[in-house]
Amino acid sequence: MSDTRDQILEQIKVQGDLVRQLKAAKESKEKIDEEVSRLLALKAKLGGDATPANQKFTLKTPKGTRDYGPQQMTLRQGVLDKIVQVFKRHGGEAIDTPVFELKEVLTGKYGEDSKLIYDLKDQGGEILSMRYDLTVPLARYLAMNKISSIKRYHIAKVYRRDNPAMTKGRYREFYQCDFDIAGTYDPMLADAECVKIVAEILDTLDIGDYVIKLNHRQLLDGMFEACGVPADNFRAICSAVDKLDKSPWEDVRKEMVEEKGLDEAAADRIGEYVRLSGGTELVEQLLADAKLKAVPNAVKGLEGMQLLLKYCSIFGLEKRVSFDLSLARGLDYYTGVIYEGVLKGESASVATTPVKTSRQNGDQSNEPATVGSVAGGGRYDNLVGMFDPRGKAVPCVGVSIGVERIFSVLEARAAAGGQKLRTSDVEAYVASAHKGLHEQRLKVLNQLWDAGIKAEHSYKLNPKLLVQLQHCEEHQIPLVVVLGDAELAQGLVKLREVTTRQETNVKLEDLSAEIRRRLHSAA
Repeated sequence: MSDTRDQILEQIKVQGDLVRQLKAAKESKEKIDEEVSRLLALKAKLGGDATPANQKFTLKTPKGTRDYGPQQMTLRQGVLDKIVQVFKRHGGEAIDTPVFELKEVLTGKYGEDSKLIYDLKDQGGEILSMRYDLTVPLARYLAMNKISSIKRYHIAKVYRRDNPAMTKGRYREFYQCDFDIAGTYDPMLADAECVKIVAEILDTLDIGDYVIKLNHRQLLDGMFEACGVPADNFRAICSAVDKLDKSPWEDVRKEMVEEKGLDEAAADRIGEYVRLSGGTELVEQLLADAKLKAVPNAVKGLEGMQLLLKYCSIFGLEKRVSFDLSLARGLDYYTGVIYEGVLKGESASVATTPVKTSRQNGDQSNEPATVGSVAGGGRYDNLVGMFDPRGKAVPCVGVSIGVERIFSVLEARAAAGGQKLRTSDVEAYVASAHKGLHEQRLKVLNQLWDAGIKAEHSYKLNPKLLVQLQHCEEHQIPLVVVLGDAELAQGLVKLREVTTRQETNVKLEDLSAEIRRRLHSAA
């Protein structure tokens, strides 16, 4: 058996060298895949142990992913905690769904972005894909469980075979934070609350100036119809318009005409509309537009926008929202209002490519350039019905917070300011002043833990006191319990405040209560 194993290992080495040579020579994908298959077949002969003992590993995370150390995780958890508090304030209930779904559940829900879905190998007859977002799994969950009304939030990782831009917070594996309201309600009440939730979260996180762009999918469809776009080309043109936040109008127009086959005159008419942004005055201007007035979809969309802006005003959001006809959001499942929260100008430390904005007359404005979307969402009334055997619709509206971009902004700001975050919640450290007190440390630790106090100590039997105190300063632990033979003989310990270095003798039986009192007064 040993000879056979050695022979297979040698064949694996030769085959691996061949694969590397083909890749270096940039041979065809088909040829490389064929030789890779042979390499995998050889490795399979070894069973579970296909790795030679002397093989050198390339230690890196897969493309579009990253590790997070204690500093990053502390910052991230703090952001997520604040977001959850806003979700709960609005009555949200948490759910979770599998990280992968049946491929058929995800297929056909994302328009052109469907090509970014990660497919998995056949596992026992089920064709699976990694979830692309949290919205489609929610729709499947509602249909499967016959739920017609829920206000849910969901924070979890999603996966996209996108071209990553790590410094801009765009990854292949990343968190989404979603809040959705499902149920049949009167127009725009739930929609306006979702806009309010975006504003509350961005205000709470204090990441700088922002604007929440608003538009309506029915208005977009009505605008396309009024401009002469064939009905079967609406989604493709909408996907092109969705790129206006990253590309100038000239490039988007070129895509519409050359790639999507749109008539040049129709593209120019669209260009006149997508340059417009404003508030209630713009809605009134468009309601008087002869071309739009002739299209029922456009009128319904504008009336919806009128009501949404009224409710946003009641919520005190007049200066935070902007009715923007360039906002499209390319996902196929949106049916009504759509919105996007965007950081402005120098508000973000991590800049994306600035986008020029235009006033209603088409001239370049002097307003700060936007630097990236940090929230998005909208109404999707038909998605749940796609999964229901009887096609029963459950109207939904929701928002997704772009936490990865927010994390990038806050991480860059912390790095620029030299900020160091506390990475643990330890409230008290039990230290010994000299040798032979490790068992006493354990007894005191146990007393503190039983009282619900977060505490730790050194895992060395006889650590130096200076080293223990330096550990507390480095990790920003507020209190140190210092044990010494003389004090213990009297039933006492020294309680030391790390920042002031002041020490007080405290009775052992009063220690937990005294620590809680000091923590409370310092809070």
